[in-house]
Amino acid sequence: MDLHHPPKPSSLHHKLSFVFPSLFFRAEVAYALSSVLVVLSASLLLLSALTPLQPLSFLGHAALPCDYSDGEWVWDVEAYPEGSYAEDCPFLDPGFRCLRNGRNDTGYRNWRWQPRGCHLPRFNASEMLERSRNKRIVFAGDSIGRNQWESLLCMLSAGVSNKSSIFEAHGNPISKHKGFLSIRFDEYNLSVEYYRTPFLVVIGRPPPNSSHLVHKSIRLDTPQWRAKMWAGADVLVMNTGHWWNRGKTIDQGYYFQVGEDINMTMGVNEAFQKTMETLKQWAISNMQLGHSYLFFRSYSPSHYRNGTWDTGGVCDSGTRPQTNNTLLEPDPWYNQIMSSAIKSMEGRGRKVQLLNITYLTEFRMDGHPSSHREPGTPTDAPQDCSHWCLPGVPDTWNELLYAHLLAKGYNSRSI
Repeated sequence: MDLHHPPKPSSLHHKLSFVFPSLFFRAEVAYALSSVLVVLSASLLLLSALTPLQPLSFLGHAALPCDYSDGEWVWDVEAYPEGSYAEDCPFLDPGFRCLRNGRNDTGYRNWRWQPRGCHLPRFNASEMLERSRNKRIVFAGDSIGRNQWESLLCMLSAGVSNKSSIFEAHGNPISKHKGFLSIRFDEYNLSVEYYRTPFLVVIGRPPPNSSHLVHKSIRLDTPQWRAKMWAGADVLVMNTGHWWNRGKTIDQGYYFQVGEDINMTMGVNEAFQKTMETLKQWAISNMQLGHSYLFFRSYSPSHYRNGTWDTGGVCDSGTRPQTNNTLLEPDPWYNQIMSSAIKSMEGRGRKVQLLNITYLTEFRMDGHPSSHREPGTPTDAPQDCSHWCLPGVPDTWNELLYAHLLAKGYNSRSI
Protein backbone atom coordinates (compact mmCIF):
# COMPACT_ATOMS: atom_id res chain seq x y z
CA MET A 1 0.00 0.00 0.00
CA ASP A 2 1.27 3.42 -0.90
CA LEU A 3 1.38 5.40 2.36
CA HIS A 4 1.25 8.68 0.48
CA HIS A 5 -2.10 7.87 -1.21
CA PRO A 6 -5.06 6.73 0.92
CA PRO A 7 -7.57 4.23 -0.49
CA LYS A 8 -10.38 5.64 -2.60
CA PRO A 9 -13.55 6.37 -0.62
CA SER A 10 -16.59 4.36 -1.61
CA SER A 11 -19.43 6.78 -0.71
CA LEU A 12 -20.49 10.05 -2.31
CA HIS A 13 -19.84 11.87 0.96
CA HIS A 14 -16.32 10.59 1.13
CA LYS A 15 -15.74 11.36 -2.50
CA LEU A 16 -16.82 14.95 -1.96
CA SER A 17 -14.84 15.24 1.23
CA PHE A 18 -11.81 14.04 -0.66
CA VAL A 19 -12.35 16.68 -3.32
CA PHE A 20 -13.27 19.44 -0.89
CA PRO A 21 -11.59 18.41 2.38
CA SER A 22 -11.31 21.92 3.86
CA LEU A 23 -15.04 22.61 3.37
CA PHE A 24 -16.19 19.52 5.25
CA PHE A 25 -13.48 19.95 7.91
CA ARG A 26 -14.69 23.45 8.73
CA ALA A 27 -18.30 22.26 8.90
CA GLU A 28 -17.41 19.40 11.23
CA VAL A 29 -15.36 21.70 13.51
CA ALA A 30 -18.19 24.24 13.65
CA TYR A 31 -20.65 21.49 14.54
CA ALA A 32 -18.36 20.19 17.28
CA LEU A 33 -17.82 23.65 18.75
CA SER A 34 -21.53 24.41 18.78
CA SER A 35 -22.17 21.15 20.62
CA VAL A 36 -19.55 22.04 23.23
CA LEU A 37 -21.09 25.49 23.71
CA VAL A 38 -24.55 23.99 24.22
CA VAL A 39 -23.21 21.61 26.88
CA LEU A 40 -21.29 24.43 28.63
CA SER A 41 -24.32 26.72 28.61
CA ALA A 42 -26.52 24.03 30.13
CA SER A 43 -23.88 23.31 32.78
CA LEU A 44 -23.58 26.98 33.72
CA LEU A 45 -27.35 27.33 34.01
CA LEU A 46 -27.49 24.30 36.28
CA LEU A 47 -24.54 25.58 38.35
CA SER A 48 -26.12 29.01 38.78
CA ALA A 49 -29.32 27.41 40.00
CA LEU A 50 -27.49 25.34 42.59
CA THR A 51 -24.87 27.90 43.73
CA PRO A 52 -25.69 30.85 46.07
CA LEU A 53 -25.35 34.24 44.40
CA GLN A 54 -22.04 35.89 45.22
CA PRO A 55 -21.30 39.59 44.80
CA LEU A 56 -19.21 40.46 41.78
CA SER A 57 -16.59 41.96 44.07
CA PHE A 58 -16.02 38.60 45.73
CA LEU A 59 -15.90 36.69 42.47
CA GLY A 60 -13.56 39.24 40.95
CA HIS A 61 -10.96 39.01 43.71
CA ALA A 62 -10.97 35.29 44.45
CA ALA A 63 -8.60 34.36 41.64
CA LEU A 64 -6.27 37.34 41.66
CA PRO A 65 -5.79 39.14 45.00
CA CYS A 66 -5.66 42.90 44.78
CA ASP A 67 -3.12 45.14 46.49
CA TYR A 68 -5.69 47.53 47.94
CA SER A 69 -3.00 49.55 49.68
CA ASP A 70 -1.56 51.00 46.45
CA GLY A 71 -3.61 53.55 44.53
CA GLU A 72 -4.81 57.13 44.58
CA TRP A 73 -7.61 59.28 45.95
CA VAL A 74 -10.17 60.27 43.32
CA TRP A 75 -12.92 62.87 43.64
CA ASP A 76 -16.33 61.24 43.92
CA VAL A 77 -19.45 63.23 44.78
CA GLU A 78 -21.12 59.90 45.60
CA ALA A 79 -18.39 58.69 47.92
CA TYR A 80 -21.17 58.60 50.52
CA PRO A 81 -24.25 57.57 48.50
CA GLU A 82 -27.82 57.67 49.77
CA GLY A 83 -28.18 55.32 52.71
CA SER A 84 -24.72 56.00 54.14
CA TYR A 85 -24.34 57.32 57.67
CA ALA A 86 -23.92 60.91 58.80
CA GLU A 87 -22.76 62.73 61.93
CA ASP A 88 -26.04 61.98 63.69
CA CYS A 89 -24.95 58.33 64.07
CA PRO A 90 -25.30 57.77 67.84
CA PHE A 91 -22.01 55.86 68.13
CA LEU A 92 -19.73 58.73 67.17
CA ASP A 93 -17.45 60.36 69.69
CA PRO A 94 -18.22 64.12 69.89
CA GLY A 95 -14.62 64.87 68.94
CA PHE A 96 -15.05 63.15 65.57
CA ARG A 97 -18.14 65.15 64.51
CA CYS A 98 -16.13 67.81 62.75
CA LEU A 99 -18.98 69.61 60.98
CA ARG A 100 -20.91 69.99 64.22
CA ASN A 101 -17.73 71.28 65.80
CA GLY A 102 -17.42 74.14 63.33
CA ARG A 103 -15.73 72.75 60.25
CA ASN A 104 -17.27 74.54 57.27
CA ASP A 105 -15.95 72.45 54.35
CA THR A 106 -17.30 69.03 53.41
CA GLY A 107 -14.93 68.14 50.58
CA TYR A 108 -12.93 65.75 52.78
CA ARG A 109 -15.90 63.38 52.50
CA ASN A 110 -15.90 63.32 48.70
CA TRP A 111 -12.71 61.40 48.09
CA ARG A 112 -12.71 57.71 47.27
CA TRP A 113 -9.67 55.44 47.35
CA GLN A 114 -9.02 53.77 43.98
CA PRO A 115 -6.49 50.90 43.99
CA ARG A 116 -4.30 50.55 40.92
CA GLY A 117 -5.40 47.92 38.47
CA CYS A 118 -8.32 46.51 40.44
CA HIS A 119 -11.64 47.36 42.03
CA LEU A 120 -12.32 48.16 45.67
CA PRO A 121 -15.91 47.03 46.30
CA ARG A 122 -18.33 49.48 47.83
CA PHE A 123 -19.24 48.60 51.39
CA ASN A 124 -22.59 46.82 51.45
CA ALA A 125 -23.99 47.01 54.98
CA SER A 126 -26.76 44.48 54.40
CA GLU A 127 -24.35 41.94 52.96
CA MET A 128 -21.78 42.44 55.71
CA LEU A 129 -24.46 42.05 58.37
CA GLU A 130 -25.75 38.86 56.78
CA ARG A 131 -22.26 37.41 56.49
CA SER A 132 -21.62 38.34 60.13
CA ARG A 133 -24.76 36.72 61.52
CA ASN A 134 -24.09 34.95 64.85
CA LYS A 135 -20.54 36.31 64.98
CA ARG A 136 -18.23 38.59 66.96
CA ILE A 137 -16.10 41.32 65.42
CA VAL A 138 -13.51 42.67 67.86
CA PHE A 139 -11.24 45.72 67.74
CA ALA A 140 -8.39 45.87 70.25
CA GLY A 141 -5.99 48.78 70.43
CA ASP A 142 -5.65 52.49 71.06
CA SER A 143 -8.03 55.39 70.42
CA ILE A 144 -7.32 55.30 66.69
CA GLY A 145 -8.70 51.76 66.85
CA ARG A 146 -11.79 53.22 68.49
CA ASN A 147 -12.01 55.65 65.57
CA GLN A 148 -12.21 52.68 63.20
CA TRP A 149 -14.62 50.77 65.45
CA GLU A 150 -17.05 53.70 65.56
CA SER A 151 -16.81 54.01 61.79
CA LEU A 152 -17.77 50.35 61.29
CA LEU A 153 -20.65 50.62 63.76
CA CYS A 154 -22.12 53.52 61.80
CA MET A 155 -21.51 51.84 58.44
CA LEU A 156 -23.29 48.69 59.63
CA SER A 157 -26.15 50.54 61.33
CA ALA A 158 -27.03 52.12 57.96
CA GLY A 159 -28.24 48.65 56.94
CA VAL A 160 -30.60 48.21 59.91
CA SER A 161 -34.06 49.76 59.72
CA ASN A 162 -34.94 49.20 63.38
CA LYS A 163 -32.24 51.24 65.12
CA SER A 164 -33.59 50.27 68.57
CA SER A 165 -32.29 46.74 67.90
CA ILE A 166 -28.73 48.11 68.17
CA PHE A 167 -27.53 48.69 71.73
CA GLU A 168 -24.62 48.34 74.15
CA ALA A 169 -24.81 44.84 75.56
CA HIS A 170 -24.04 45.83 79.16
CA GLY A 171 -25.98 49.09 79.28
CA ASN A 172 -22.81 51.19 79.29
CA PRO A 173 -22.90 54.70 77.84
CA ILE A 174 -21.04 55.20 74.57
CA SER A 175 -18.32 57.42 75.90
CA LYS A 176 -14.57 57.55 76.29
CA HIS A 177 -13.37 55.21 79.00
CA LYS A 178 -10.65 52.69 79.72
CA GLY A 179 -12.65 49.50 79.53
CA PHE A 180 -14.49 47.84 76.69
CA LEU A 181 -17.78 48.26 74.85
CA SER A 182 -19.88 45.66 73.04
CA ILE A 183 -22.52 46.84 70.58
CA ARG A 184 -25.20 44.29 69.77
CA PHE A 185 -26.95 44.09 66.41
CA ASP A 186 -29.77 42.04 67.83
CA GLU A 187 -31.49 41.11 64.55
CA TYR A 188 -28.27 39.41 63.46
CA ASN A 189 -27.00 38.13 66.80
CA LEU A 190 -23.84 40.10 66.04
CA SER A 191 -21.50 41.81 68.51
CA VAL A 192 -19.02 44.48 67.43
CA GLU A 193 -16.65 45.11 70.34
CA TYR A 194 -13.89 47.52 71.26
CA TYR A 195 -11.18 46.92 73.89
CA ARG A 196 -9.01 49.85 74.85
CA THR A 197 -5.41 48.67 75.19
CA PRO A 198 -2.85 51.09 73.69
CA PHE A 199 0.09 48.68 74.07
CA LEU A 200 -1.82 45.38 73.62
CA VAL A 201 0.16 43.99 76.56
CA VAL A 202 -0.17 44.38 80.33
CA ILE A 203 0.72 47.67 81.99
CA GLY A 204 1.23 47.17 85.70
CA ARG A 205 3.15 47.83 88.87
CA PRO A 206 6.89 47.28 88.65
CA PRO A 207 8.43 44.33 90.50
CA PRO A 208 9.66 44.87 94.08
CA ASN A 209 13.05 46.56 94.45
CA SER A 210 12.81 48.23 91.03
CA SER A 211 14.56 51.52 90.43
CA HIS A 212 12.82 54.64 91.67
CA LEU A 213 12.73 55.75 88.03
CA VAL A 214 10.23 53.00 87.20
CA HIS A 215 6.63 54.14 87.69
CA LYS A 216 4.98 51.41 85.62
CA SER A 217 6.14 48.30 83.83
CA ILE A 218 5.14 47.29 80.30
CA ARG A 219 5.10 43.50 80.39
CA LEU A 220 6.20 42.56 76.92
CA ASP A 221 5.59 38.84 77.39
CA THR A 222 2.01 39.09 78.71
CA PRO A 223 -0.96 40.00 76.49
CA GLN A 224 -3.43 42.46 77.98
CA TRP A 225 -5.55 40.63 80.53
CA ARG A 226 -8.77 40.97 78.51
CA ALA A 227 -7.13 39.08 75.64
CA LYS A 228 -8.99 35.98 76.80
CA MET A 229 -12.15 37.78 75.65
CA TRP A 230 -10.72 38.35 72.17
CA ALA A 231 -9.83 34.71 71.62
CA GLY A 232 -13.30 33.63 70.49
CA ALA A 233 -13.72 36.45 67.97
CA ASP A 234 -14.61 35.57 64.41
CA VAL A 235 -12.82 38.71 63.20
CA LEU A 236 -10.13 40.36 65.32
CA VAL A 237 -8.55 43.67 64.30
CA MET A 238 -5.55 44.72 66.40
CA ASN A 239 -3.75 48.02 66.24
CA THR A 240 -1.00 49.74 68.15
CA GLY A 241 1.85 52.16 67.51
CA HIS A 242 0.95 55.66 68.66
CA TRP A 243 2.07 54.95 72.21
CA TRP A 244 5.23 53.17 71.17
CA ASN A 245 7.66 56.04 71.45
CA ARG A 246 10.07 57.24 74.09
CA GLY A 247 7.89 60.18 75.09
CA LYS A 248 5.01 57.94 76.16
CA THR A 249 7.13 55.20 77.70
CA ILE A 250 10.59 55.72 79.15
CA ASP A 251 10.29 59.49 79.57
CA GLN A 252 7.11 58.89 81.60
CA GLY A 253 8.73 56.21 83.78
CA TYR A 254 7.21 53.31 81.82
CA TYR A 255 9.96 50.71 81.45
CA PHE A 256 9.93 47.32 79.78
CA GLN A 257 9.63 44.05 81.67
CA VAL A 258 10.26 40.48 80.53
CA GLY A 259 9.68 37.75 83.07
CA GLU A 260 10.33 39.16 86.54
CA ASP A 261 12.95 41.68 85.51
CA ILE A 262 12.80 45.30 84.36
CA ASN A 263 15.20 46.07 81.55
CA MET A 264 16.35 49.66 82.05
CA THR A 265 18.31 49.79 78.79
CA MET A 266 15.90 48.25 76.30
CA GLY A 267 14.80 50.62 73.52
CA VAL A 268 11.30 51.09 72.15
CA ASN A 269 11.97 49.31 68.85
CA GLU A 270 13.21 46.15 70.53
CA ALA A 271 10.33 46.26 73.00
CA PHE A 272 7.78 46.56 70.19
CA GLN A 273 9.34 43.61 68.40
CA LYS A 274 9.08 41.47 71.54
CA THR A 275 5.44 42.54 71.93
CA MET A 276 4.62 41.44 68.38
CA GLU A 277 6.25 38.09 69.05
CA THR A 278 4.09 37.73 72.18
CA LEU A 279 0.91 38.57 70.25
CA LYS A 280 1.86 36.19 67.46
CA GLN A 281 2.36 33.29 69.86
CA TRP A 282 -0.84 34.19 71.71
CA ALA A 283 -2.86 34.18 68.49
CA ILE A 284 -1.43 30.85 67.33
CA SER A 285 -2.18 29.27 70.72
CA ASN A 286 -5.58 30.83 71.45
CA MET A 287 -7.34 31.56 68.14
CA GLN A 288 -8.69 29.06 65.63
CA LEU A 289 -6.95 30.78 62.72
CA GLY A 290 -8.35 28.30 60.24
CA HIS A 291 -11.79 29.64 61.13
CA SER A 292 -11.22 33.12 62.57
CA TYR A 293 -9.76 36.11 60.73
CA LEU A 294 -6.93 38.05 62.33
CA PHE A 295 -5.88 41.47 61.06
CA PHE A 296 -3.06 43.67 62.30
CA ARG A 297 -3.92 47.16 61.14
CA SER A 298 -0.85 49.12 60.08
CA TYR A 299 0.18 52.46 61.53
CA SER A 300 -2.18 55.41 61.05
CA PRO A 301 -0.07 58.50 60.28
CA SER A 302 -0.37 61.72 62.24
CA HIS A 303 0.13 64.99 60.38
CA TYR A 304 1.50 67.54 62.83
CA ARG A 305 3.32 70.29 60.96
CA ASN A 306 5.51 73.02 62.43
CA GLY A 307 5.67 71.20 65.73
CA THR A 308 4.48 68.12 67.60
CA TRP A 309 1.14 67.58 69.31
CA ASP A 310 2.35 69.35 72.46
CA THR A 311 4.48 72.06 70.83
CA GLY A 312 1.95 73.79 68.61
CA GLY A 313 1.85 71.40 65.64
CA VAL A 314 -1.04 71.99 63.22
CA CYS A 315 -2.78 70.20 60.34
CA ASP A 316 -5.40 72.71 59.20
CA SER A 317 -3.52 74.12 56.22
CA GLY A 318 -5.34 72.19 53.49
CA THR A 319 -8.74 70.87 52.46
CA ARG A 320 -7.64 68.34 49.83
CA PRO A 321 -5.49 65.20 49.88
CA GLN A 322 -1.80 65.51 49.23
CA THR A 323 -1.03 64.69 45.58
CA ASN A 324 2.77 64.61 45.61
CA ASN A 325 3.81 61.24 47.00
CA THR A 326 7.44 62.37 47.23
CA LEU A 327 6.39 64.56 50.16
CA LEU A 328 5.03 61.61 52.15
CA GLU A 329 6.77 60.27 55.23
CA PRO A 330 8.66 56.96 54.82
CA ASP A 331 6.97 53.76 55.90
CA PRO A 332 7.17 53.66 59.71
CA TRP A 333 9.29 51.01 61.40
CA TYR A 334 6.24 49.63 63.22
CA ASN A 335 4.88 48.31 59.93
CA GLN A 336 8.04 46.39 59.11
CA ILE A 337 7.91 44.57 62.43
CA MET A 338 4.19 43.82 62.07
CA SER A 339 4.65 42.58 58.52
CA SER A 340 7.46 40.23 59.56
CA ALA A 341 5.34 38.79 62.38
CA ILE A 342 2.44 38.16 60.01
CA LYS A 343 4.61 36.51 57.38
CA SER A 344 5.93 34.10 59.99
CA MET A 345 2.32 33.15 60.84
CA GLU A 346 1.18 32.45 57.28
CA GLY A 347 0.56 28.95 56.00
CA ARG A 348 -1.27 26.03 57.58
CA GLY A 349 -4.57 27.61 56.52
CA ARG A 350 -4.20 30.51 58.94
CA LYS A 351 -6.28 33.56 58.02
CA VAL A 352 -3.96 36.40 58.97
CA GLN A 353 -3.52 39.69 57.17
CA LEU A 354 -1.79 43.05 57.45
CA LEU A 355 -4.55 45.63 56.97
CA ASN A 356 -2.24 48.08 55.26
CA ILE A 357 -3.75 51.56 55.48
CA THR A 358 -0.60 53.62 56.03
CA TYR A 359 0.17 54.75 52.48
CA LEU A 360 -3.39 55.76 51.58
CA THR A 361 -3.81 57.54 54.92
CA GLU A 362 -0.55 59.45 54.58
CA PHE A 363 -2.14 61.55 51.81
CA ARG A 364 -5.02 62.70 54.04
CA MET A 365 -3.87 65.52 56.27
CA ASP A 366 -7.20 67.15 55.39
CA GLY A 367 -9.16 64.44 57.24
CA HIS A 368 -8.23 65.26 60.85
CA PRO A 369 -10.39 67.23 63.29
CA SER A 370 -7.49 69.72 63.68
CA SER A 371 -8.94 72.71 65.57
CA HIS A 372 -12.55 71.45 65.30
CA ARG A 373 -12.55 69.55 68.55
CA GLU A 374 -15.43 68.52 70.78
CA PRO A 375 -17.46 71.14 72.63
CA GLY A 376 -15.82 72.33 75.82
CA THR A 377 -12.27 71.95 74.55
CA PRO A 378 -10.17 74.98 75.62
CA THR A 379 -9.44 77.35 72.76
CA ASP A 380 -5.69 77.02 73.35
CA ALA A 381 -5.79 73.20 73.32
CA PRO A 382 -3.54 71.42 70.79
CA GLN A 383 -4.98 70.57 67.41
CA ASP A 384 -5.99 66.94 66.90
CA CYS A 385 -3.92 65.70 63.98
CA SER A 386 -4.00 62.02 64.98
CA HIS A 387 -7.68 61.09 65.04
CA TRP A 388 -10.09 61.37 62.12
CA CYS A 389 -13.33 63.12 61.30
CA LEU A 390 -16.27 60.77 60.83
CA PRO A 391 -17.62 60.10 58.32
CA GLY A 392 -14.13 60.14 56.87
CA VAL A 393 -10.88 58.29 56.27
CA PRO A 394 -11.48 55.31 58.65
CA ASP A 395 -14.49 54.38 56.50
CA THR A 396 -11.99 53.54 53.76
CA TRP A 397 -10.05 51.37 56.20
CA ASN A 398 -13.25 49.43 56.79
CA GLU A 399 -13.86 49.16 53.05
CA LEU A 400 -10.46 47.50 52.81
CA LEU A 401 -11.34 45.23 55.73
CA TYR A 402 -14.60 44.33 53.97
CA ALA A 403 -12.82 43.65 50.67
CA HIS A 404 -10.23 41.40 52.33
CA LEU A 405 -12.97 39.44 54.09
CA LEU A 406 -14.87 38.96 50.84
CA ALA A 407 -11.70 37.84 49.08
CA LYS A 408 -11.04 35.31 51.84
CA GLY A 409 -14.58 33.89 51.58
CA TYR A 410 -15.88 35.27 54.88
CA ASN A 411 -19.00 33.18 55.56
CA SER A 412 -19.70 32.97 51.82
CA ARG A 413 -21.49 29.66 52.09
CA SER A 414 -24.45 31.16 53.95
CA ILE A 415 -25.15 33.96 51.43
